[in-house]
Amino acid sequence: MISRRMFSQAVAAGVATASLAACSARTAAAPAVPAGGHTSFGPLKQVRAGVLNIGYAEAGPADGPVVILLHGWPYDIHSYVDVAPALAKDGYRVIVPYLRGYGTTAFLSGGTVRNGQQSAVASDIIALMDALKIPRAVFGGFDWGSRTVAVLAALWPERVKAQVLVSGYLITNVKAQQQPLPPAAELGWWYQYYFATERGVLGYTRNRDEFNRLIWKTVSPAWHFDDAAYQRTAQSFANPDHVAIVVHNYRWRLGLADGEPQYGKLEEKLFAGPVLTPPTITLASDFDGAAANGAAYRAKFSGRYDHRVLNGIGHNVPQEAPAEFAQAIRDVDRF
Repeated sequence: MISRRMFSQAVAAGVATASLAACSARTAAAPAVPAGGHTSFGPLKQVRAGVLNIGYAEAGPADGPVVILLHGWPYDIHSYVDVAPALAKDGYRVIVPYLRGYGTTAFLSGGTVRNGQQSAVASDIIALMDALKIPRAVFGGFDWGSRTVAVLAALWPERVKAQVLVSGYLITNVKAQQQPLPPAAELGWWYQYYFATERGVLGYTRNRDEFNRLIWKTVSPAWHFDDAAYQRTAQSFANPDHVAIVVHNYRWRLGLADGEPQYGKLEEKLFAGPVLTPPTITLASDFDGAAANGAAYRAKFSGRYDHRVLNGIGHNVPQEAPAEFAQAIRDVDRF
């Protein structure tokens, strides 16, 4: 899910009244053709990369320009089940990995900390690129995936040719997260506070199917997904490290869990709120509320930039509006 601080900015009146023109926003209609043309990828692949054996889907020619697409919580690679074949048809080599704690991605050692902090997740993607000998790629992401792409652009800009980010600039500053939000904004993050308790850990462990289905319905109220679509993704939550990674991610973001020392310097850079230099298209949806105009984060991007608003779409943008997401990838690659 998106950052608490960015959501509070959406609640603030100043953001709500900011000019659309200031960020060159372009409003797009909801997709004319319903999503759901594809239900699966081809056979999944595995590769040892850093501390993980990463599972991933791949589509398109092996020698095509590379696009890497990153999912969020509580989602998985199936968020891109329609985007990937569309881009592959255009000649792109599309890589869609399971993040740590999802699907067939597994830790190589039982002794590795089950760490969900932002720089650790981003480091996994650098390790994946190195393992697949990919020097540079166009990236797309939403939710955790959007944050991870932004972290990559901040720490390893030479690896990011261009990026599509749903909900804009989501890099977390743990110190800033300590400040309370208006009550209406705090209500939206109930699950983060739930995960901060041992009751929440037990509840998510026992009820993660029902829990995550509730999140899907809450953040995408106009998306009428069927049970089969949900279950294709829900299988990835059976990963033995899923609960630990999810809980650590949200506790770390609230300052309730420590990160690992080897990521300390990387996090210091990220806490400074670095401006991102790669060409960027940001996508907003109904989920972003008053922040959908993008004004709150426009100054965080110094390269060529465009901002697009998808009306009638919820949080799972690539699965709800695959045509628009795929077009954003094509467009940003031409920037």
